[in-house]
Amino acid sequence: MANIKSAKKRILVTQTKTERNKAIKSGVKTAIKKVYAAIESGDKAAATAALTAATSEIDMATTKGVYHKNNASRKVSRLAVAVNKMA
Repeated sequence: MANIKSAKKRILVTQTKTERNKAIKSGVKTAIKKVYAAIESGDKAAATAALTAATSEIDMATTKGVYHKNNASRKVSRLAVAVNKMA
């Protein structure tokens, strides 16, 4: 265990950031699962709506620094291709 005050603070700050990042990543994963669930059900309108929601969720995670911009772009691109293949 840390003895120095600044080290103790860093531990607390790291825990807080880790919890925040986990929550954001979980939200992104849930949004992606909703898109694929809509694709599986064959509902084009629901898939498009879920894609829009997932895209905004991924973009938000990117602006918060949870995902690298290229990683986020790849996720959005793959989702968009999957939705477009439905037609």
